[in-house]
Amino acid sequence: MTKNTTKSLPGKTTIARVEPCDDTLSGRGGLALFARYLDRLGLRGPLLELFGGLRKNQKGRPVWETLVQLFCFFADGTSRHLVHFDLLKQDPGYAAVLETTTDKLLSSHQVKRFFRAFNFPKALLFRRLLRRLFLWRLKLEAPSVVVLGLDTMVMDNDEAPKREGVKPTYKKVKGFQPLQLTWGRLIVDALFRSGDKHSNHGDDAAAMLTANVRAIRAHYRADVSILVRMDAGFFDAKLFAALEALGVGYIGGGKLYDDVRSFAESAPAGGWRRLKKGKVEWEWMEFADRRGSWNQFRRAFYCRLAVDGSGQRRFEFARPDSVIYTNLGMGGAVDHSFRAAGEGARLKAPNIVAEYHHRGADELCHRGLKDFADEELPFKHFAQNAAWYYTLLTAFFLFEAFQEDVCAPAVPVTAYPTRVRRAVIDIAAKFVRHAGEIILKIARPVWQDLDFGRLWKRANAPPMFART
Repeated sequence: MTKNTTKSLPGKTTIARVEPCDDTLSGRGGLALFARYLDRLGLRGPLLELFGGLRKNQKGRPVWETLVQLFCFFADGTSRHLVHFDLLKQDPGYAAVLETTTDKLLSSHQVKRFFRAFNFPKALLFRRLLRRLFLWRLKLEAPSVVVLGLDTMVMDNDEAPKREGVKPTYKKVKGFQPLQLTWGRLIVDALFRSGDKHSNHGDDAAAMLTANVRAIRAHYRADVSILVRMDAGFFDAKLFAALEALGVGYIGGGKLYDDVRSFAESAPAGGWRRLKKGKVEWEWMEFADRRGSWNQFRRAFYCRLAVDGSGQRRFEFARPDSVIYTNLGMGGAVDHSFRAAGEGARLKAPNIVAEYHHRGADELCHRGLKDFADEELPFKHFAQNAAWYYTLLTAFFLFEAFQEDVCAPAVPVTAYPTRVRRAVIDIAAKFVRHAGEIILKIARPVWQDLDFGRLWKRANAPPMFART
């Protein structure tokens, strides 16, 4: 038998050994884009105006630097634990990405002290900042109709140690349940609340909508048409009346009372119409309804699912029914506003039903927020967790704006944060000092794939944040 003389020889591509190096390297090279974007945005003044008083002496880190590092921590998303700040503090590559030095990076103890300075009223100052950011993006996009979504979001803290404000929620987990106002992909206002606060608790919803509607009309356009979409959790005549008094259109879910259900069951077959979106198909009929405590009739629609998303037709006993209430198309001042804006089609019955079923898109930003950061909050006290939550919301808003203003040529604007991180943030980078300058070097294939030079130019010239 012939002897096998083949030998396994070490090739030129085989790793012979591993050694540490002293070069300044980073696996988050794209985070430099976000840090530069924040620096050029013009946020420093408004942040110092709102939160400058948190710094009691000159020993701690400046408030602006602290908040930028927190925003970058959320944008990075590598870890969601406070102790990760201690690891980052030892990384000169991470410091170089943020255009600072390791001695100026935050430690976990500094982060804890920063949030310990917040009480609940101070945490609510972030709502002013979010509103200013909202108006900034609103002026950039200049829509003829501002469509707002109102909903709550359960933050599951069931497995966390005991937290102040963690209460049972309707999703059968213990946590927080903030009320959030959305505009497209953005969460533009929020009220941090304990888990037992239902959707329309107190006057929270009416107060939030009133404040934002007035801000839109004062700082964007006084005559702009505004539409609010809500689910059945906000079915309340007082809330409807408040929106009608503001001259705002609304489309909201209602409760399936027995008399409404009986009316629908007795309706003739010819009274039903069909609405189709993809494979999903609904049957609907229009009527006017006046509940016992109401002083007026409101336009209403009874909807029942005929064909689900899999194309399967539903039997009557197995299909979910819903009721929709609106003030659109009733001949009031709201209708004139929509027609003047060239949006008269929104007043038609099929479009109202379709608009309500598009409400699920409002929840995509909630899903994006949970993809962006952890639901479990790190502190035991309610006020500190509120401040952490609002910092997270602000970072998420800025990240979404960064995605549109900087990353749009490389990643779709609708992409979730994880995809943006993998494609743009988590790239290898090397920092080199040459001729008195610091040069950020990116591997050529990645540079060409992302057109990194173009992204860097966009990060250096964002649409300036205008103080409102």
